[in-house]
Amino acid sequence: LNRQLGTPPVRARILARRPHDAGGELHGLYEPDNGGTVARVSVWMRTAARDEVVKFRTFLRTLVHEMCHHFDYELYGLPETFHTEGFYARESALVREILGEPQVNADPGNRR
Repeated sequence: LNRQLGTPPVRARILARRPHDAGGELHGLYEPDNGGTVARVSVWMRTAARDEVVKFRTFLRTLVHEMCHHFDYELYGLPETFHTEGFYARESALVREILGEPQVNADPGNRR
């Protein structure tokens, strides 16, 4: 995706068990580049509570989610990246594209 979009590289880390606290468990983390370091995406592949391997689609969606933060900064030049409706729409569209699924039409009055 980075090559196709012309965005800087990202270092990906696939880690074991998700960290957690009273607020819940962390699925993924994006750390932007800070003055010359390569941006980093961390994704955990086991659940915190049961130490089970996460389902493939969940893992992929988390990875794409973190990459969307990267694209917000590097492709769109946003000063911050927020979990907006548009953010989740971009995430969902990318996941469907990667999985080869048909795109969902956002206009309910224009269904095929």
